[in-house]
Amino acid sequence: MYRKMAVPLDGSELAECVLPHVEAIARGCSIAEVVLLRAVEPVPVETPPAWDFEAVQKATTKVAEDYLAKVQADLSKEGLTVRSQVLMGKAGEAITEFVERNGVDLIAIATHGRSGITRWAFGSVADKLVRFSSVPVLVIRPERSQSGT
Repeated sequence: MYRKMAVPLDGSELAECVLPHVEAIARGCSIAEVVLLRAVEPVPVETPPAWDFEAVQKATTKVAEDYLAKVQADLSKEGLTVRSQVLMGKAGEAITEFVERNGVDLIAIATHGRSGITRWAFGSVADKLVRFSSVPVLVIRPERSQSGT
């Protein structure tokens, strides 16, 4: 039923709580490929002129690549076929676009469980994916989520 699963990660421990579910689903559904995703937003134009935009962007991207490579290696040790991709842009939009263009059948993501003003201020990538994705989205809410904050 599912052949390719996308797993958005933001580098947090809370986001990684989805990984045991990813392993179980990938094995149980014989998923051919798991794609780990991390979105990196472009450096804002209003950044102080003393900053080297290109260097900041490269450093941010390198951190994301290194993080995904570690998670990829851990999942690969478990016998899964895994690749990773750093996306440029706002997470919700970049992930939705990637899913549409790359034949992804399923998205698995953890939610931080924010609500109220915190959710409004920071947004919710999981919420955007549920609303706008053309494929099923499995949302995992960690036990330690920030409900009510």
